[in-house]
Order: sequence, then structure tokens, then C-alpha cells
Amino acid sequence: MRPVCVVTCSGHDVDPDSSVLLDALRARGVAAELVVWDDPSVDWDRFALCVVCSTWDYTRRRAQFLRWARGVSRLANPYPVIEYSTDKHYLADVEARGYRVVPSVFCDVGGEPVFPAGNFVVKPCVGAGSRDTDRYRDTEHERARAHVRELHGEGRDALIQPYVHSVDESGERALVFIDGSFSHAMTKGAMLNVSALDRNFLYRTEQLAPASAEPEALDFAQGLLYGLGYGDLLYARVDLVRLDEGWALMELELAEPSLFLGFEPRAAVALARAIERRAR
Repeated sequence: MRPVCVVTCSGHDVDPDSSVLLDALRARGVAAELVVWDDPSVDWDRFALCVVCSTWDYTRRRAQFLRWARGVSRLANPYPVIEYSTDKHYLADVEARGYRVVPSVFCDVGGEPVFPAGNFVVKPCVGAGSRDTDRYRDTEHERARAHVRELHGEGRDALIQPYVHSVDESGERALVFIDGSFSHAMTKGAMLNVSALDRNFLYRTEQLAPASAEPEALDFAQGLLYGLGYGDLLYARVDLVRLDEGWALMELELAEPSLFLGFEPRAAVALARAIERRAR
């Protein structure tokens, strides 16, 4: 069998999942390499499967990233899924299909922002983690408008959402699925209750903890994935928060999510097995 590659971005130890997954693949006798997505020297056709894992520097050059993904024939998750899930405008589509999402107002380049009552969040529609994202009080509309103008000046659409206060108390619930089956759950603690300068790698790591998936959250996530036609993907992560009405989608991570493999060793084994099967 030809080798498989785990696709990442430039940098040192970008994603702790990468080494865990490579070890699990090699333990199964699968030749595997860590490869940078925008490395022009790579011959993508020599791989039996290219698994997108941590291509996190695409957010300011999504068009280039999508051109690359479109040109890779053996890609997981496949190109249409990557195109759909790398722009948070998908939240409007998910809501239109009848699923609860965190209330979202889109302010595309050239538009004027509309802010909800109370505390709220401004983020780019194409972004990763909490980068270029900030929380505002209802007295900070001018500062928030400046944030939107900055995003628009870079050619980036903005997403405005009410701040979900349950995140401060119980965090987000991240539900990880591998090969269509639920694998494990994590709690992601609040990131926007400290300044952007304080959201370093150590802080992000300390905000993570294994969790038990509440039955209602798991039912919601599974129903959403299968309802959207994504129930058989190699991997998926569904990030939920509690609203007064119940669980709601915060983000649908289908392109390059952290899967937190270091917290659940069986997940790496299951993912390696699924990759091997798909690569053959």
C-alpha cells in the first residue's frame, strides 16, 4: 500500500494530535508522513490518502487553501466538506435546516454591523480558534465597530453572536466522531474571559478536560451530522453550548479540528484503523 500523509501547516509541533496519529498508523504497519499543505515540492499523488489535520494557517488565504484541496484527489475529509465547513456562513444553512445554533448575524464586507443586546462576540467568518475574536459589553459598540472595520479592511466577513454565559460556568461541549461513530467528549473552557494576549498555548491547554457526553447533547450532535449528510466522515467534531432552549451548535468542525487524541488513546487507534481501511 502507498503511504498516507497527515496534513498540517508550517511550524514546530503545531498539533499534538499529529505525533499520536502517526504513531498509531505506524503501529498498524501503515507508512505515514507529516506533510505541510502549501509545500510546493510535495507530490500528492504518491499518497494513498491525505488526511487534513492541522492546516490552521489557511484562514487569511482560504481561496489558496481551497485550490489546493480541490487538486488533491485522495483527501479526507473530502473537498466539498472542507469548502462547506471552513466558512461560518454554514451556520445559516444549519439553522435553515431546523437545527438550533447560537444566534448569528453576518456582516459581510461593506455591510454595517448590528449588535445584540447585552454582551456579544465579534469573530471572522473564516477563522481558527479564538484568533481575531473578541468579546464586548453592550457599552462597547464603537470598539466592536472598529473590529468589524478591521476585518472588512482585510477582506474578511464578520460574524456577530451574543456571548453565551453558560460557557463561563460549564464550557463548550466538544463531541468527537470517528468513522461515523461517537468517540469521546471534551469540555472546552471559556477563552474570551481573558484578553487575547493571555490566550497562549498553555492557557488553551489548561482549558481542556475530558467530559461525559450528556445524552441530549449526543443525540443533538448525531442527529445534526446525519441530517446534514455527514454521518460517515472520517472525522468530525461538533461543538455545542447550552442555551435556555437547550443545546445549540457553536461550531461544526469538519475540515481540520483538534481531535484531542492525547486525551483518549482508543481514538487514535480507531482513527488509524479507519484511515488504513480507506487508503486500501
